[in-house]
Amino acid sequence: MTDTDKSPSNFIKHKIDADIAAGKVKAVVTRFPPEPNGYLHIGHAKSICLNFGLAQQYSGTCSLRYDDTNPSKEEQEYVDAILADLKWLGFDPRRHVYYASDYFQQLYDWALQLIRAGKAYVDHQTAEQIHDSRGTLTQPGQPSPYRDRSVEENLALFEKMKQGEFAEGECVLRAKIDMAAPNVNLRDPAMYRIRKASHHRTGDKWCIYPMYDWAHGQSDAIEKVSHSLCTLEFEDHRPLYDWFLDALALTPRPEQTEFARLNLTYTVLSKRKLSELVEGNHVSGWDDPRMPTLSGLRRRGVTPEAIRDFCDRIGVARANSTVDYALFANCIREDLNKRTERRMAIFDPIKLVIVNYPEGKTEWLEAENNPEDPQAGKRKIPFGRELYIERDDFREEAPKKWHRLAPGQEVRLLHAYYVTCSAVYKDADGHVTEVHCTYDADTKGGWSADGRKVKGTIHWVAKEHATLHEVRLYEHLFQVEDPNVVAEGQNYLDRLNPDSLKIAPRVFMEPGLRQAKYEERFQFVRNGYYFVDPKESLPGQPVFNRVIALRDSWAKEENKS
Repeated sequence: MTDTDKSPSNFIKHKIDADIAAGKVKAVVTRFPPEPNGYLHIGHAKSICLNFGLAQQYSGTCSLRYDDTNPSKEEQEYVDAILADLKWLGFDPRRHVYYASDYFQQLYDWALQLIRAGKAYVDHQTAEQIHDSRGTLTQPGQPSPYRDRSVEENLALFEKMKQGEFAEGECVLRAKIDMAAPNVNLRDPAMYRIRKASHHRTGDKWCIYPMYDWAHGQSDAIEKVSHSLCTLEFEDHRPLYDWFLDALALTPRPEQTEFARLNLTYTVLSKRKLSELVEGNHVSGWDDPRMPTLSGLRRRGVTPEAIRDFCDRIGVARANSTVDYALFANCIREDLNKRTERRMAIFDPIKLVIVNYPEGKTEWLEAENNPEDPQAGKRKIPFGRELYIERDDFREEAPKKWHRLAPGQEVRLLHAYYVTCSAVYKDADGHVTEVHCTYDADTKGGWSADGRKVKGTIHWVAKEHATLHEVRLYEHLFQVEDPNVVAEGQNYLDRLNPDSLKIAPRVFMEPGLRQAKYEERFQFVRNGYYFVDPKESLPGQPVFNRVIALRDSWAKEENKS
């Protein structure tokens, strides 16, 4: 059982409850039907959690069905990646893995049935002619000149299509419904088109391939799907979904229900646009940590639990809306705060010298790994006379409410001692390069024996023992909330954030981090959450990806002024 079993109620649950109470449904069967023409993204995660979550909650089944009906865009790489992402997210379809290509013969046989019933015909118009003759929302379409072909002629032509005797685009099989229907999708939609490309599963057996609207509902019926859940862009396709089922008199009859897709600020969730980002080398690949793909989020260090929690929190609604990325970020922080061990790392160092600490001495101090988890235990960290601290933790002229280090001001070194700044040294340009402090030996562990308290605590690493590592600092891939809104003559690529990736090649860290393993996560104290990159790291040379930054309380104070 996963945490989706505890997800809140929604209108789809209410519908399922009503269907069960009315005896319309005995077993809840759902499906997740991705096209294997790209990698899954965070929007797919919402659908996955919904479909698999409902099946779990109602003791039903949910299948993974690849909608592999367009061989010119599909690859085995995507097939494998989709299943891997699904399992990583926490949902294993086990034996319920299907393909629309499993049903090619049955779909073909059903197409023959519709032709014999006078409900389908072969059309030799071009794609442009068909488009232009469909009419508009206020004007009916014009019938094709081939609409009244005889059953015998259509059967013969469809057989020739199947045998590869026509070129791509030369003809299609269309359903014969109503060219004056108010719903444009019912104006004789295409059922089959010609694609002379090798299929990743069926090879060259077929050169005609079913359109989505033709394959989808019939595949649902074959798999005995009880609730076919689609995003809102398919709402206008539902009458066609029902028409095909009714024309074939298929039972048990699945029912389509639509819900709002996920839209997220600072992100594009169009598979076409994500593919363009990859193919245009705007990112390093589908698993680039800036991508909203599940593989990208996984490589960045986001956990499946955080994604499932996010999907639960945004819920399932009927109306489209856009979710603030801040909510997703909060889910990530809450999850990582509980599970990650703390470590100290210095990004922009100033040397701190404790002038009254013995030269050459090293102490190994005890530090708790995670104050949120007593079971995480403790570790030993080295301490010496010379340390590195963050430049932002020192002010030569301390502003109001400044509780970090400043001349004459006392702070607590995390897990170590109280120190007081006694001197400041600068380079020729006036930049602070070194601060001198004195320490109170009676405050070992960072606590005063006399009960004295200080308001400020800063982190550090021992200069002699520090280890250097590369850190990759990720920000939003786009610099505006809605990259799809652009000025005339521009496109979403003009909204890319040039600072979405910054590399810090020399970050000073606790020596224990040299042994950090692939895919381990840490909180770098007062900085953010980090993940050992599984692709770029080497044994003893981990590369850290920033999953997400912590909130900075002083930055908030500065923003107020």
